[in-house]
Amino acid sequence: MFQQINNFFQKHKIENRDLIILLLIGGLYSGGIFLSNTFVNVYIWKQSGELITIANYNLASYIFQALAFVWAGKLSKSIDRILILRVGILFLCLFFVCVLFIGELAAYYNFILGCLIGIGYGFFWLAFHVMTFEITEPDTRDMFNGVFGILSSFAGMVGPLLAGFIISNMVDDVGYNVIFGISFLLFACAVIASFFIVRKGSKGLFAMKHIAKERKRNKNWKRILHSHFFQGLREGIFGFYITIWVFLVTNSELALGTFNMFLSGLSIVFYLIAARFIKPHLRKKSILLGGLLLFASIFIIIFEVNYSLLMVYAVIIGIAYPILNVPFVSMTFDVIGKAYKAAEMRVEYIVIREIFLNLGRALSITVFILGIVLFKEEQIIPILLVVFGAGHLAIYFFIKNIQIGTRNPKEILIKEQITDEKNR
Repeated sequence: MFQQINNFFQKHKIENRDLIILLLIGGLYSGGIFLSNTFVNVYIWKQSGELITIANYNLASYIFQALAFVWAGKLSKSIDRILILRVGILFLCLFFVCVLFIGELAAYYNFILGCLIGIGYGFFWLAFHVMTFEITEPDTRDMFNGVFGILSSFAGMVGPLLAGFIISNMVDDVGYNVIFGISFLLFACAVIASFFIVRKGSKGLFAMKHIAKERKRNKNWKRILHSHFFQGLREGIFGFYITIWVFLVTNSELALGTFNMFLSGLSIVFYLIAARFIKPHLRKKSILLGGLLLFASIFIIIFEVNYSLLMVYAVIIGIAYPILNVPFVSMTFDVIGKAYKAAEMRVEYIVIREIFLNLGRALSITVFILGIVLFKEEQIIPILLVVFGAGHLAIYFFIKNIQIGTRNPKEILIKEQITDEKNR
């Protein structure tokens, strides 16, 4: 794994030093988030014992994440995107301080906590996505996304396991103090690393409405937006329910950390494979395969659930997510890169994409809340998991007709090099 990352750095260090720093920032952020945030849902669940409390927390997170993207997008037209990234990290730090400070009242203030972390996510990811768009080239995006996936998976593997071990072996809330302190340190390092990226501030008016209407003219852009909406439908519910499910089955933070370690360990391997072997002409088939695997995985745990079945589920999604994510993210940025005024309005494109993604997440959680209020949980939840679990499979049916570039590979390469040279 480390040899693959080293080879990538050696290959591209002359062309773009900022790319390496951006990967470092993403890795530090992932470490801080996976170390502490994995157990927030469990922490709130242990206090309330109600799924609706967890759902409200996550709903607030996704709503305010979408709003934060709009706010950060507007600000990015007048201040540098590096400052936007730092604001996001500060909100995440504030979130963890509040969780630590209010302690046993975290479940009561679930909506406020969701707002804080949502704002932090929105500001951070707006800046990170825009910098990814600026720094990567069409011929480096697949490898960049693959290496970033490896770093995220490694953090997702080590972070929860380490946190679970620390919490389990320390009395009272000492373990939480330790992991939150480590997270603060990682976030601080991410801020320091951001000072080494060359500033490329955006200029001009924030034309979000214009780019939203662009989907009527640009079919590729419309298809990408719809595919992200359906991606959000699955992520909304599965983003928190599987974590709670694992904890309910095992009643152990350490077992939850082990589950995440196993899942992320597999993802590391398959992100490496995806980054190396999934070329542009294989992207659509890879997205279909990943979507099918993700949908099929639901039926392993839908009828009966135990820790062994959950581990089998982890194996399948650990394989499927890299197969789908690497080509899907690369295709998204390629569509944006060739869209109308992509250089001047890159922020607006990212904001609109995230709005569609978070609308899907918020809708699925809203339906989840209504479902458990109106029906018995054991009856409605399996149905919701199957219905919304098909979200990633639906992605293929929107992106299958996306066409990028011309028939002449050499002409595509030359044209993309010229376009991206102007965008720097």
